[in-house]
Amino acid sequence: MNSRERILAAIEHRQPDRVPVDLGATPSSGISAIAYGNLKQHLGLQQGNTLVYDVVQQLAQPEEFILDRFQVDVVDIGRAFNTEPSAWRPTTLMDGQSALYPAWFNPERQPDGSFIARMSDGLDIAHMPARGTFYDQTYFPYLDDYPADYRDLGKEMSRILWAALVHSPWDHANDPGFWATLREKTLELRRTSDRALMIVVGCNLFEWGTFLRRMDNFLMDLAAEPEQVERLLDALMERHLTTLEKVCSAVGDIADIVRFGDDLGTNGGPFMSPNMYRQLFKPRHTMLCDYVHKHSKMKTFLHSCGSIRALMPDLIEAGYDIINPVQTTCLGMEAEGLKADFGKDICFWGGGCDTRTVLPTGSPQEVKDHVKRRLEILMPGGGFVFNTVHNILPDVPPQNIVAMFEAIEEFS
Repeated sequence: MNSRERILAAIEHRQPDRVPVDLGATPSSGISAIAYGNLKQHLGLQQGNTLVYDVVQQLAQPEEFILDRFQVDVVDIGRAFNTEPSAWRPTTLMDGQSALYPAWFNPERQPDGSFIARMSDGLDIAHMPARGTFYDQTYFPYLDDYPADYRDLGKEMSRILWAALVHSPWDHANDPGFWATLREKTLELRRTSDRALMIVVGCNLFEWGTFLRRMDNFLMDLAAEPEQVERLLDALMERHLTTLEKVCSAVGDIADIVRFGDDLGTNGGPFMSPNMYRQLFKPRHTMLCDYVHKHSKMKTFLHSCGSIRALMPDLIEAGYDIINPVQTTCLGMEAEGLKADFGKDICFWGGGCDTRTVLPTGSPQEVKDHVKRRLEILMPGGGFVFNTVHNILPDVPPQNIVAMFEAIEEFS
């Protein structure tokens, strides 16, 4: 099998010839720029640059020689953008490593070593503390109340850090001819690579409620003001379906996977009851999946952190083909149980290595043993793509990253 065939076989619950692997195809299956630089140094690699393509999470875009070395089978089509040197500018990471930021990203360093990101009009939208490795949202447009109407929803969404500081290709979304360029670049990527192609679209619902209202307010709104929540969700859906129409038209016949996001879980269970999910979110998630399946050949991928076992039957019914990051350290998310109960109905993209304790603190041999055990559980019958449980963070020793990939190769 080539890489694309391998990924599609896994999604379709056919046994691939070896373990399919992702590193960096989404902003929830990647590697921090600091960890990436440390990995290259450990491997003695001097070529290339650390490109911080996701500035909010400070994630690196893995270079082609890294993808080849670790036999990565899937890429984000955003990597086809920002290929010219002028698209980047030098920066220094929090541990002193050199890297490159997108040329448009110019946060303001403060006297205490922290950083502030602002809109062009001076609005403060995000902070990163001194020695931090992640930007936090500071602007919540609907903090005090819901608006009377949603005529300005697009404007307010564009001022949230996840949209204002967005990764490629969406940092070019306002360029003239963007959709034609997206198709052209995706066609070229498919022509020059046999890796599966991922497009990240977001289309979050629950999360946009938390971005606009703030988490504490929106959680109370779910119970106290469901009619206001539904008004907002309907306005979001109108925008999301318009986006999906354009995405499916531009690349729906070229890209293999479309990645949605909505973090629905905490460590101990979902943010809401299954009944509340069915009332407010499931019908809309179903609409998103149905649109993709009817208007493209792409598989639907949902990123949702936390303990979501109680929602899994509904997520499957809503039409998701893939779930990520498979946070196995959360309540009810043990790999054995998930595979036994849902392994025939959804593809697990993640859960291959615990990033909370094993990868950052274990020995290389402990990492290898852990990964091989996960592969024994999750690989049989397809329905699994190897990825860590969310991103590889800055404190992960590079030798453990190498051990993780060695375990995959030895298992295969």
